[in-house]
Amino acid sequence: MSTAAPDDVQALVGRGFGSLDGARYVLLRVEDAAAARHCLRGLAVTSEAQARASRLTRVLQMAFTAAGLRALGLAVDAIPGFAPEFLDGLSGDPSRSRRLGDVENCAPSRWRWGGEAGEPHVLLILLAKQVEIDGYLAETLAALPGAACTVVQVNAGSGPVGREPFGFVDGVSQPDVDWDGTLKPGGAKDRLYREDIALGEFLLGHVNEYGFVADYPEAEGIGRNGTYLVYRQLEQDVVGFWRWTVLRAGEGGAMALAERMVGRRIDGDPLPALGSEGRNGFTFATDPDGLVCPIGSHIRRANPRSGDDPRGRRGFLGDLVSSLGLKGTAMHDAVASARFHRLLRRGRPYGTPPDTQALIAGEMPVEECGLHFICLNASLARQFEFVQGSWIASPYFGGLSGEQDPLLGNRCPANGGAPTDAFGYYDQHGTPRLVAGLPRFVTLVGGAYFFLPGLGGLARILRN
Repeated sequence: MSTAAPDDVQALVGRGFGSLDGARYVLLRVEDAAAARHCLRGLAVTSEAQARASRLTRVLQMAFTAAGLRALGLAVDAIPGFAPEFLDGLSGDPSRSRRLGDVENCAPSRWRWGGEAGEPHVLLILLAKQVEIDGYLAETLAALPGAACTVVQVNAGSGPVGREPFGFVDGVSQPDVDWDGTLKPGGAKDRLYREDIALGEFLLGHVNEYGFVADYPEAEGIGRNGTYLVYRQLEQDVVGFWRWTVLRAGEGGAMALAERMVGRRIDGDPLPALGSEGRNGFTFATDPDGLVCPIGSHIRRANPRSGDDPRGRRGFLGDLVSSLGLKGTAMHDAVASARFHRLLRRGRPYGTPPDTQALIAGEMPVEECGLHFICLNASLARQFEFVQGSWIASPYFGGLSGEQDPLLGNRCPANGGAPTDAFGYYDQHGTPRLVAGLPRFVTLVGGAYFFLPGLGGLARILRN
């Protein structure tokens, strides 16, 4: 059994605090290590135990880049167990940037923060009611004198929590974390897709979906109950998105086309005919050819709801035949099992989201908006980077060719110059359609990898 003490876990692991509609993401640079450690120790970091005990009105979370841990005096490169992706940083390797699709207009050289100008050192996440958040921010910054830390940037979250700027309900599908450690990965039941996921997929020092505890920085308890936090600021061209769908499908068909691109109804419900019980009670097993939910749609890429066996459970002999590879085709096995690649998403929108119907009618807002994409995972390579590189950005996902994620794709040509700007789907009459020339709707404008330690690990990082 693998359990975590909730008083040693930062609260963001357990919940997104949707009732607190104000958010500030404070990016800091350490100027003096001793002074910064002293000031940061004075901030009250919220634990999962506190969140379980009462309804909180203020939440503060603290995370560090590898550069930040070095600046605080921690010999992070000499401590075994930190992920190499974390030590490199999100923008520290051109090969990684290429695999993640962070090239051309999304390249680190164009970012507003976290790119060539250098990574921030510390991330403070402040959550409170919208009317109180700026006061909370002012109090927090007052505790951080410039001789200790300087503010690189403060990013504001706004808009309705749980709905992204294109207008779709967001964050519907989240894994159920096995906090009590009752899950036994590796059995026949894993041939089917399941929502409950081992704790070690999200917290370091615990058993993961492979059934063992992966390497993590064990020295002095720094890593246990910590996790890796991915922060990517995604600017969304909301006007361009709805203008393009209207151009392709007309005002009457724009919503239906947009919902096929996303793979859900705009209110978060599954597309009709998937046979869902509730918003998440479905898989794509009844729709293997994407007649209802297109193979290349956003939700199918972000979470293909696939089990260990692409054809599910078929009894002892059927399972044996499948395990021996004696039945099925390559197309049946085109997508990896989802349980090894799940993410806890904790993002929030920014800017004022425009009215979707007004956009379809041709009214144009002017304010920039987008998403502070934040996710938590224990393995940057196997979870975030796999999902982003092999499922979202890849033009070959699920045996497709020439398509990237219809929302998040950068539309850059694949190796050899092949286009990646197509989207295939079936219309309401069951007629296959292929549209080309999708513009880029989302641009990455900043990002970094952070380590979100447990409370015990945090105390060790900040001690004198």
